[in-house]
Amino acid sequence: MMCLAIFLPAGTVYYPEAWCYLVIFFTGVISISIYIFRNDKALLQNRLKGGATAEKRSLQKLVQAVASLGFVGLYIIAAFDHRFHWSHVPQWVVIAPDLVLLFTMLLFFIVFKKNSYLSAVIEVQGQKIIDNGPYGVVRHPMYSAALLLFGFSPLSLASYSALLTLPLMFMVLVLRCLDEEKLLKNELPAYNDYCSRVRWRLIPLMF
Repeated sequence: MMCLAIFLPAGTVYYPEAWCYLVIFFTGVISISIYIFRNDKALLQNRLKGGATAEKRSLQKLVQAVASLGFVGLYIIAAFDHRFHWSHVPQWVVIAPDLVLLFTMLLFFIVFKKNSYLSAVIEVQGQKIIDNGPYGVVRHPMYSAALLLFGFSPLSLASYSALLTLPLMFMVLVLRCLDEEKLLKNELPAYNDYCSRVRWRLIPLMF
């Protein structure tokens, strides 16, 4: 789906920035998937039940649907940008986001390794509170990594135009984490104490 969303609107497979982006993305995803398959089958099962239809809360259904459309829209806009040459992005501006994306994949891996309760849907499974590693810096490091992925993908794809999707993606991430916290505070009493110790939700010193 990602390849179709990129290369069909681009009208060509000669899109070097996209190939580099896809190599980074899929190398990270496949590596993480192999690790989870070998070391945490329960987490793998939880991750397989995802998407808007799997969510139990109405707000989360909407958030997931909008996030999916926004992510696909990011690729489509970037691809049309490449096709019609709307943006003229210097090469160093592309390389720097690629390095950030490598770090982002590492952060995803650390979060998955640290937290075996990372279900793809918002739910309480009797989990314990994780408060070390990245969870000692922000409450939702998975969403922080997603924010980095969303934020730097447009420039990695050599598109300024695709940056227009970022306000929407940031909004859905904020709505998702606020609604998740509401559920966790109601159903996991220890989570309130955790929130008092770890102040920031997504971005240290900002939010």
